[in-house]
Amino acid sequence: MTTKRIVEHTFESLESMSLNMGPQHPSTHGVLRVVLELDGEIIEKATCHLGYLHRAKEKHAEHKTYHQFIPYTDRMDYLSPMTNNTAFCMTVEKALGLEVTQRCKYMRTLLCELARMSSHLLWLGTGALELGAMTIFLWSFTQREKLYDIFEWISGARFTVSYMRVGGVARADYPEWRRMVKDFLNQYMAAHKEFETMLNGNEIFLNRVVDVGRISAQDAIALSLSGPSLRASGIDWDARRDTPYLAYEEMDFDVHIETKGDCMARYVVRMNEIVESWKICCQALEKLEKCANQPMNIDNPKVIFPPKENVKKSMEDLIHHFLLASEGFKVPPAEVYQAIESPKGELGFFLVSDGGPKAYRLGVRSPSFINLQGLESMSIGHTISDIVAIIASLDPVMGEVDR
Repeated sequence: MTTKRIVEHTFESLESMSLNMGPQHPSTHGVLRVVLELDGEIIEKATCHLGYLHRAKEKHAEHKTYHQFIPYTDRMDYLSPMTNNTAFCMTVEKALGLEVTQRCKYMRTLLCELARMSSHLLWLGTGALELGAMTIFLWSFTQREKLYDIFEWISGARFTVSYMRVGGVARADYPEWRRMVKDFLNQYMAAHKEFETMLNGNEIFLNRVVDVGRISAQDAIALSLSGPSLRASGIDWDARRDTPYLAYEEMDFDVHIETKGDCMARYVVRMNEIVESWKICCQALEKLEKCANQPMNIDNPKVIFPPKENVKKSMEDLIHHFLLASEGFKVPPAEVYQAIESPKGELGFFLVSDGGPKAYRLGVRSPSFINLQGLESMSIGHTISDIVAIIASLDPVMGEVDR
């Protein structure tokens, strides 16, 4: 009897198994821990455990001046720092009641779309690599290196650029840099067609993504998904078109929608988004060249740092520079929310200011954090290998999740 009870107990314990996926796992895109409840290899439950990369950025904002906080935004979605910089600076500008120059709008629009291309290319390369496609990884990263060269030439940094400023940008564009951008855009589409040729008809790739990780439009809305993850479920929403900001009202581009809501749909949406970003970049670059003689930053030395050459010649500019660096500028009491369409979805900053040089409270609506809510419903009924493709299709960045 004793032996029989032991055998029965052992058999029952094997019917359901708990498995830790992460936080050290290459396919979790950072330190994400997913606790899986399994029936054999079939997923019955998937619970995300977050916080392994928590660095209290929202709390840091309360102790840093508005300009000092800009480098912290680079380290949220560190695959798209230009968009993080832009969203935060636009939030502070909204609280101040400032409007940047037209040339600055074109510059920010161009850099945000280049950042979207860079982010999507990393998603394409790493996502394909996790499904066994090594060649795409090498090809997509070749293009990303060219984009990193572009970011380095304009900002001085390849990765954490800290380029945007409240009221403008750190430094203006110049002809050599615009030629570099044009050269990249001229050669990119040929490479993009090679990516699609390699994957769109690849039977192994299609077997891993078609009908895997489906989520309905109703569930996507209920879970507040945004960006490609929302549009792949048939919801026609893009902040660039529906709540225009910067120079997007002047741009001719399409918002691509898929209805199936699976990994393949999210792949198709992002691949089409890269093409649309390429179109926007071409238009923004052309408009930027036409207004090259106009001012880039606003003319307000109490908010934005004066030009470096002026600091060496003018006592007033030296004083303004010193005060901005040491004390910052004050923002009138206000509560504002500003959102943009980042590569992952709706990235929003909610700022509460109390009239001082630092935020009284800053909240971040990070799309990676919100989109991870859909992981469980997408994963139930699939296998362990499928969850690798599902996480890749959501494209989370843990620096943005654990802000």
